[in-house]
Amino acid sequence: MIHAYAAMAAGEKLQPFEYDPGELKVDDVEIEIDSSGLCHSDLSMINNEWGASRYPLVAGHEVIGRITAVGESVNQFTIGQAVGLGWHSGYCNDCQSCHQDDQNLCAQARPTIIGRHGGFADRVRAQASSVVALPDGIDHTSAGPLFCGGVTVFNPIVQFNVKPGDRVAIIGIGGLGHLALQFFSAWGCEVTAFTSTQAKTDEALSLGASDTLNSRDDAAIKSARNRFDMILSTVNVPLDWALYLQTLAPKGRLNFVGIPVDPMAIRVQMLLGKQLSISGSPVGSPSTISQMLAFAAKHDIKPVIEEYAFSDINEAIERLHHGKVRYRAVLSHAR
Repeated sequence: MIHAYAAMAAGEKLQPFEYDPGELKVDDVEIEIDSSGLCHSDLSMINNEWGASRYPLVAGHEVIGRITAVGESVNQFTIGQAVGLGWHSGYCNDCQSCHQDDQNLCAQARPTIIGRHGGFADRVRAQASSVVALPDGIDHTSAGPLFCGGVTVFNPIVQFNVKPGDRVAIIGIGGLGHLALQFFSAWGCEVTAFTSTQAKTDEALSLGASDTLNSRDDAAIKSARNRFDMILSTVNVPLDWALYLQTLAPKGRLNFVGIPVDPMAIRVQMLLGKQLSISGSPVGSPSTISQMLAFAAKHDIKPVIEEYAFSDINEAIERLHHGKVRYRAVLSHAR
């Protein structure tokens, strides 16, 4: 039996829950969980904000642990190996996206916490192709959030061929943004943080930003006209996107990894004159996650975390719900 913490209905506090996972599939592995990050997507699923939740629901998709069992056809992992599991727990492995190492774009990709039980538990199972080995030098305690938040902000670097020396602006210095600052800075970019408070300004500079701009000051934003090669937006609040587009240099890109709650109103003429692009990007493929982890280990990139025992999971969820976590919560098992 797998012992977990589950929501029995939308919005309810999590409670102990156990389930029988059945026989291990030939292409699956079982992971004994050491820790699991708590992401806002977990909260959205617990509250059924996307209409995709089924209860009892075991969330958790930023898993760090060790392999305890492998299916008959699995040969890339060994018992005891340290691994992680992120947003996806399986792929079709047969479509064009899968064959091109873009498994995260597979139309049949299986999210770890939609229609199945995730990592708020002592063990979890997943298709071996979705599990990624931890490299030497990575900090296991804080590595969980890299499997979702970390790869979400790293993926655009790879997908859009960001180069050292590029001028990049990050909107939002929170769970995603504080990691984006570290990754883009270590990549060699000139990084500017858009933020609204002095406390965040000081922290942004400590995390790798070379400059900050007040996101509540239209004049300050206008002063950055034609300045950036890329803007990465990590926020879900509506902003004056036309104003931010003015800060892009010719051929610049506004890329979304946060999801604004309101539709965008953009005049196409604003894109044509400077050949601008607006795009979005999701989590990365297993190979991109592996590349991200190696880069994070080399440059000592870590999420800023608050650590909780699994028995305090509801306290952590409450803090996340009220926006008090700085910047990622991690749940750990006492061994």
